[in-house]
Amino acid sequence: MRLVVIGGVAAGMSAAARARRLDQYAEIVVLEKGDVVSYGACGLPYFVEGRVRDWRKLVAYTPERFSSERNVTVRTGAEVVQISNARRSVRLAGGEEVGYDRLVIATGARMNLSSVSVAPGSAVFSMNTPPEAERLRLHLDRTAPGHAVVVGGGYIGLEAVDALRANGWRVTLLQAGGNLLHREDEHLTQTLVSHLSRFHVSVMLHRRAGLIAPGRVDDIACDLVLLAPGLKPNAEMAADAGVELGRSGAIRTTDRMETNLPGVYAAGDCAEVQHLVTSRSAWIPLGTTANKMGRVAGACAAGARESFAGVVGTSIVRVCGLGVATTGLSLAQAKSEGFDAVSERVEANDKPSYFAGKPLSVELVADRRSGRLLGGTVIGEQGAEGRINVLATALHGRMKVSDLEQLDLSYAPPFSTVWDPVLIAAQQMIKKLNW
Repeated sequence: MRLVVIGGVAAGMSAAARARRLDQYAEIVVLEKGDVVSYGACGLPYFVEGRVRDWRKLVAYTPERFSSERNVTVRTGAEVVQISNARRSVRLAGGEEVGYDRLVIATGARMNLSSVSVAPGSAVFSMNTPPEAERLRLHLDRTAPGHAVVVGGGYIGLEAVDALRANGWRVTLLQAGGNLLHREDEHLTQTLVSHLSRFHVSVMLHRRAGLIAPGRVDDIACDLVLLAPGLKPNAEMAADAGVELGRSGAIRTTDRMETNLPGVYAAGDCAEVQHLVTSRSAWIPLGTTANKMGRVAGACAAGARESFAGVVGTSIVRVCGLGVATTGLSLAQAKSEGFDAVSERVEANDKPSYFAGKPLSVELVADRRSGRLLGGTVIGEQGAEGRINVLATALHGRMKVSDLEQLDLSYAPPFSTVWDPVLIAAQQMIKKLNW
């Protein structure tokens, strides 16, 4: 059996590795259009910041090492431009055809530049791939700090703000919509805007970047522009081959990562996955999700019957020292999905004051009728990561708020208060629900 994997980053390499573990005799070929495979893209902002000195430290496997240790052929500079499932082959940019018995599409996502126009000579950068991040890092090393405009208020945009500030740049953030972090949550957005203002970062909501020209973005003078306007799934080639897309424009898959074409699987940022709170397909391009999807796609392509139940959309980002973590649905999102949703927010210290406790904000979203937890947000300088993981686990278990309030969470003064902020939030939510 020959398995071809299109894409050599998170999902693609996870698929190839899992397939090899389950089938020692299959011929496995990974086709990657870039020059680097198996790298941690989430570490690139910290390379730009200067915390990671060499982006090569973010590479888990080189093509040579993956080939020698896993017996998987990894071809870089091999851009697939067409899939023909009828012929069971893919065509490369140079015209070469590569046959397959089974196919995993892991083509990822790209920046959505549909509304942005860039004039020649503009100092425009991004940091989605190692070459892009290295180009920006070299520019920062060679240029005196000035005024930078970051286009996009998602995870990458906010991490870019942090990275540029660390290099001495003054930053303006433009966000086309009214919410940051792609989450309909007015309180979260206003908290971030207020926090960023303390670090002299100007945030302009409902401000779409139009023309980027040398020295300016529309009417804003600047010395550098960093593009992070959001992502778009690389699904067009799959659609041209007859692969069905979902409502998000990403590839529709089953829990086994199967597409509608027999023997063709999809995983990672190009594909949809089940959202465990809404029970609907969703497009959530995150590295953790991509790796899990890739493992299942590779296993099933190798003949196993593994499945991936889905995700709740858990994420966390550091913004000027503030941890901002979310999982599940915000109040507005829950209402738009048809839930009779209510929210409750508490402010409490993450540890006792005599152990340098700092304020932590915990918000819960629940369904009024059933009492089921639907989502949560945790914001604070320390302790957000552990609390959001508790809430994510509760969402996976379809727990009610009353169940959450009874959790036996750990306590010792160096780590928490006797009543953890998550439990305090659950207690307050129970009062609101009149349970």
